[in-house]
Amino acid sequence: MSPLANPDKSLASSFPVSDWERGSKAPKIANTQELRHLTVGIPSRNQRFLPTIAETLLILLTLLTAPASAHKVQIAEDVGGTLHIEPNDNPKAGEPSLAWVALTRKGGQVIPLQECNCKLSVYSQPRTQQTTPLLSPPLKAISTEGYQGIPGASVVFPSPGAYQLQLSGTPTSGADFKPFELKFTVTVAAGTGVPKVSQQTTQQVAQNSLADKEGGSSADLHTPIAIALLTLVVAIAIGVWRRLK
Repeated sequence: MSPLANPDKSLASSFPVSDWERGSKAPKIANTQELRHLTVGIPSRNQRFLPTIAETLLILLTLLTAPASAHKVQIAEDVGGTLHIEPNDNPKAGEPSLAWVALTRKGGQVIPLQECNCKLSVYSQPRTQQTTPLLSPPLKAISTEGYQGIPGASVVFPSPGAYQLQLSGTPTSGADFKPFELKFTVTVAAGTGVPKVSQQTTQQVAQNSLADKEGGSSADLHTPIAIALLTLVVAIAIGVWRRLK
């Protein structure tokens, strides 16, 4: 047969195939077992998405369940203070609470009460510059949570509401830190030992107690809402995974 009878074949055979063209051709796969062998170790599309979904769920779960820190921290000059009120940072009106402040200077060294001429003053909020302290409880050295000899005091808040605890101090002889003044805002809940001084005080306590209960109801709703959101996220993740499967 003349080469012109089949020009495509004649032209194709006239030019040699280069090494690059040979290398670019896909290899022939003999059977399914060989295909499985070649694809071992290559993650599927679903496998690539699963770690991302799992990490997202973990982050959301952490944000929803992480508790807020109850300790309050303030810094003035070269002194920092961490306030803690027992029990459970939840003072109640008419009931004694132990308030203590872990004082530290720059570098993390603890300042014990014996090195500080400290004074604790309690003000009701809102406070003006001319307001005199509502309480000035005496300080004593206490040891708690790994701290030794830090300033603490027993405080009985007279009624529910907002208060400001102000701790001021100057160094004693031989101590090395600047005079400071730390101010902490504290919210006091209604307690069982609140004295009924007058009708107005009783009404104020009742109003604050109602507000606290409403706030508590909102806090109680936090857990079911968090569970519902987490369930929704899991359902969406499963739906995406099934669609990609």
